[in-house]
Amino acid sequence: MAGLLTGCAAQPGKVRVVESSRAGARLAEREVCETTDPAPLGVPVIRLLPGQRYQEIVGIGGAFTESSAFVLSQLDPAQRRQVIEAYFSPAGAHYSLARTHINSCDFSLTNYAYANTPGDRELKDFSLREDLDDLIPLIREARSVPGADFKIMASPWTAPPWMKDNGAWQGGALKPEYYPTWALYFSKYIQAYADEGIPIWAVTVENEPLGNGGQWESMVFTPRQMAEFVRDHLGPRFAADRIGAKILIYDQNRDHVQAWAEEILGDPGVARLVWGTAVHWYSSTTNWYPEALNAVHQRFPDQVLLHTEGCIDAEVPVWRDDDWYWRAEATDWGYDWAPEQDKYLHPQYVPVFRYACDLIGGLNSWLAGWVDWNLVLDQQGGPNHARNWCIAPVIVNTKSREVYSTPLYDVMCHFSRYIRPGAFRIGVDSGARELMVTACLNPDGRVAVVILNANARERTYQLVCGDRRVSLRIPPQALQTVLWEKPCRL
Repeated sequence: MAGLLTGCAAQPGKVRVVESSRAGARLAEREVCETTDPAPLGVPVIRLLPGQRYQEIVGIGGAFTESSAFVLSQLDPAQRRQVIEAYFSPAGAHYSLARTHINSCDFSLTNYAYANTPGDRELKDFSLREDLDDLIPLIREARSVPGADFKIMASPWTAPPWMKDNGAWQGGALKPEYYPTWALYFSKYIQAYADEGIPIWAVTVENEPLGNGGQWESMVFTPRQMAEFVRDHLGPRFAADRIGAKILIYDQNRDHVQAWAEEILGDPGVARLVWGTAVHWYSSTTNWYPEALNAVHQRFPDQVLLHTEGCIDAEVPVWRDDDWYWRAEATDWGYDWAPEQDKYLHPQYVPVFRYACDLIGGLNSWLAGWVDWNLVLDQQGGPNHARNWCIAPVIVNTKSREVYSTPLYDVMCHFSRYIRPGAFRIGVDSGARELMVTACLNPDGRVAVVILNANARERTYQLVCGDRRVSLRIPPQALQTVLWEKPCRL
């Protein structure tokens, strides 16, 4: 087929194709010659439209948790460094966005806070000592990787129990009299991290403000309470302390995002203090909620939408079985525990497809970035004091000190390595209805196109960008990133 051979001296140019597949390809690279021939009859055309620009990409990455830091501490320094470079080096995933937790979360070894004296409204005993031996060294080491360049957002799962109406780590709400203290807590956290050489780029007001059933650290807000906290306390505190961190609201599943955005961002006094809305993916294993995301963007076009957490949850990691990650055998929390009327949203699914579909669909629905959950977990899917086992892209056997990079790591690389901050999503007119496609124009002029073939047979297609075209095939159950190294003339 024209355009599939390497050696492009007689051709107009070439593109680079990076491919992962169920058949065993893992970020395999090849060069493909451009062609001057139109697509043969019956071969669908995917036409890129660089003149149509949508959201600017903020970044793609994963989360620093105490659990990840602990697992990595079980490796020898060389192994640890290798894993960190695999995530943050330009030759690896080159993550450009990261998240971490304020106080403890379910992926911590124990419950902890940075201020533990009841009634200490001025937070005189505030201290980062809980992070000094694990999270902070891990983040510093990631920042030291040559070529590493990533932003960090931070999210609280809960305030210290003494600030809450139930006095517990799980559930409950922030007492109104402690709204000013909790805003000060954010400010002190950001300043303390800056003193450790770690800038905090953004915060979310609360991780999962609808709660999690009281299973681990949590604190509930209503939209009205969150709006009040941002408008009357967090925003003014940041202004008074000259804190430049961006503020994101909500930070839970997409099925409720419209109602939260409407109530909070519908108040101009709050909206002027808010940079964007954060969302998670746990409402469904198959639906990325394009209608909800598109509706929020249309209603608030100047606000950013950001995916801040998603993972293969309620699963113990499958060790060294690449094919499992390409099979529809994974289940999530809802498979067992969702209300009967919602069970249809939680069928068994293919982990690779869930990641790829959510990234492609989410980017095509105005997400400006996408953050995975834990960077690294052990073979149990922890450690986790709540026994909330999950899968990370990289798994470590802490006894044998073996490291397993799962196919989920490859999926993240297909996006994070090649779609860089400052890129713009561009238009795609796809005649290949059985393929999922997204495309971005990077700041350096390179176009990156990510294509998923979830079907059981190979597909051929022709990719057209301006005056240039290339004919390609994608294997069954495969993911491709196609890179045009030179700009396309419109």
